[in-house]
Amino acid sequence: MKKITVCLKMAIFILLCFAFFAFTSTDLLNEQAIFVQKMLVAHYDGGQEAYGLKRGELVVTNTGFCRYKRYFENGKIEYFSFNLIKFKDLDYLGTVRAGKLLLHTMSDDVIVQTYNDKKGDLDSMASSLTIPLKNIEPEDLADFSKSFLLMHAALKK
Repeated sequence: MKKITVCLKMAIFILLCFAFFAFTSTDLLNEQAIFVQKMLVAHYDGGQEAYGLKRGELVVTNTGFCRYKRYFENGKIEYFSFNLIKFKDLDYLGTVRAGKLLLHTMSDDVIVQTYNDKKGDLDSMASSLTIPLKNIEPEDLADFSKSFLLMHAALKK
């Protein structure tokens, strides 16, 4: 009878461990996605963008997608998207006051789509995504890098 009780306790313990670890990466992804989303929106600089830009949207999802959409006054829309499982590295070109965050992927993994363009709708691929930022400290950039790497690692599991 003691063997059955010990085996039952061990089985329950193992099941609880699996349940705990199953939800850990999801919580990490949610937490990091919310953090990155807030930081990008807080530091986004639409003033650096191309002439005629009406607005831009930045979204980082808890499923690992980074999306950037630019709406122009003439009706043109540019859409950039990539999965953070393909994230490789990031660079920042500029100063504390203004610069561009470059998110690099392993190869041509960034989807680039244009709509309502005079030249026609285009679909292509790129190896990096550029986001204009302002008022960003070196510590914020380190936090970005850490968050993107944590999300990349959590998605690889």
